Amino acid sequence: MDTDNRLGEFLRARRELARPEDFGLPDPGRRRVPGLRREEVALLAGVSADYYVRLEQGRDKRPSDQVIDALARVFNLDDDAVGHLHELARPRPRRRRQASPPERVSPGLLRLLESWSSTPAMVLSRYLDVLAHNRLAAAVNVYSVQGQNQVRAIFLDPAARDILPDWAAVAQETVASLRATAGADLDDPRLTELVGELSLKSEPFRRLWARHDVRTKTAGTKRFRHPMVGDLTLAYETFGVAGSPSQLLVVYHTEPGSPSERALALLGTMAADPAPVRD
Repeated sequence: MDTDNRLGEFLRARRELARPEDFGLPDPGRRRVPGLRREEVALLAGVSADYYVRLEQGRDKRPSDQVIDALARVFNLDDDAVGHLHELARPRPRRRRQASPPERVSPGLLRLLESWSSTPAMVLSRYLDVLAHNRLAAAVNVYSVQGQNQVRAIFLDPAARDILPDWAAVAQETVASLRATAGADLDDPRLTELVGELSLKSEPFRRLWARHDVRTKTAGTKRFRHPMVGDLTLAYETFGVAGSPSQLLVVYHTEPGSPSERALALLGTMAADPAPVRD
């Protein structure tokens, strides 16, 4: 993973994804390269073309907040991506890496998961490893079991496309979430290993990672296809874990009175093991 010009890589990726027609520019079919040209981005952002080229090439890595905000407007970035762009432009000093100890979920949180007999829930690490889960989460989805890495499962397990009917949308959301949790700390050894493995083994992952999408997982809806109860549409909410800022609690729920609520209740009666997997 190239870590020398992260700001430039992000800008180039967003420039190539921009739609020239949104700015009244010539038909992209007549262009030799995708997206906007560098001089067009510079004009739209109100900076010189030479300065913008220096930013993309990594010859100038400290743009002002005003320039960053202007570029964010050109690329129509949401709040997560704007925050990420500012972080790339103001990187923290690198420090010597030490091996990180295995992450543990607190006993209290494990007991809480266990008490939610009708609510699927799990705890994720910043790398989207499942650190803990309750029985209903495991019953809904085999990728919500402790020891699974959700990114690896989605991209490397062929069965993922059957389990997740909206696989393409879930895959894009997952990669964007991994970028968001990693922030500008892309030389983290565990992240480097994961991204390197997936880039070698999965062309869809490699393509999505190159987009530099950044999106914090907060809330949404996900569909699952279950062999016993059929399709489930579950909403989810995510919560940071106090005292363990790198951990994320994900809780699923259904629309009251919906077919998914009835299917989830049936699945709960079929789940045999009443206890969550513990560290």
